[in-house]
Amino acid sequence: MEKAKISAKQLFVVVVLFEMGSAILVGLASSAKQDAWIAILLGMVGGITLFLVYHRLFVFYPDLPLTSYVQKIVGKWMGRMLALLYIVYFIYIAGRVLRDFGELLTATIYTNTPLIFLITILMITISYAIQKGFEVIARVGEIFFIVVYLMAIAGFFLIIFSGLIHLENLKPMVENGWMPIIKTTLRETLNFPFGEMIVFTMLLPYLNKPEKARVMCISGMVLSGINITIASVINVATLGVDLFVRAPYPLLATVSKIQLAQFIERLDVLFMLYLMIAGFIKVAIFYYAAVIGTADLFHFKDYRKLTLPIGTIVLLAAMFMAQNYMEHIKEGLDVVPIFLHWPLQIMIPVLLLVIAYLRKKISQKQSLADVSQTADGADA
Repeated sequence: MEKAKISAKQLFVVVVLFEMGSAILVGLASSAKQDAWIAILLGMVGGITLFLVYHRLFVFYPDLPLTSYVQKIVGKWMGRMLALLYIVYFIYIAGRVLRDFGELLTATIYTNTPLIFLITILMITISYAIQKGFEVIARVGEIFFIVVYLMAIAGFFLIIFSGLIHLENLKPMVENGWMPIIKTTLRETLNFPFGEMIVFTMLLPYLNKPEKARVMCISGMVLSGINITIASVINVATLGVDLFVRAPYPLLATVSKIQLAQFIERLDVLFMLYLMIAGFIKVAIFYYAAVIGTADLFHFKDYRKLTLPIGTIVLLAAMFMAQNYMEHIKEGLDVVPIFLHWPLQIMIPVLLLVIAYLRKKISQKQSLADVSQTADGADA
């Protein structure tokens, strides 16, 4: 792994930007209609619970990434297979996120530009950041964090002063009962974006104060969850339920409606600027985790040698994982949660924690037995 260290503040910033990512751009939990914000909050609570599992594994092995300690928990060969599975998962999700942002760009502003050209330019930029190391990514995240929040505050007040918010669109609450909300939580918001914190099992060893990992990550998840919830409430209150459900990018539709004093309008640039920042951070985190995971698993002395080949794989995955945007979205909603997110974000980490806990208990009992035998021998 890279010999890098980041501060607790930098970790917090990266978590916030990572979690917000594309979740704030798309119609997250739109299947819950006007109750989307409830599904998001429930997903955040479930995601925090999952992170406590990830953090406990980090406490057991504070100096090791997931790809290393999984081998200590379940054995070398099974552990290497699981480590490789997680590396492929990180590459695949990096490709999905890259495709998400590429499709968004071609659908909104670069309508006549080939998708391959846009995502290639983005990957070149991200690859350069990966070459410079995780500390550089964290520092860039600090700058982006300020820019994002200035834009968010400006956009929030402009929407309010434009008179676009109609809170009656949020009623009636829980119109169809809790079952649709719970289904949306389990199928969508638990895994995306909150369950994606599994990638930070590769990054927590870089924290210069490991004891602050839990509070910083959970604080980042809570802040990002609140931000996504506010965005969802504003989208529904501005667009109405029908348009919120049908719009592929509700936030863009909301921002496009801003018109103040017949002077301030067409603020799509705010949306596009956030789009580039979010795309950069989210793809970079998954991409970097795949690179250092591969270097760790196959014992590369310099992870930078893997940047180009893995970046190429991510780019090809993004381009060829689906023939069109509708197929890409359908795969993301129907296939990925069941066959990838649930096993790799929930089932395997919980099982790893149980095995690690049992191993620790057995080791402690064995140590006590050895001490007792030593004492009996001395007495004899």
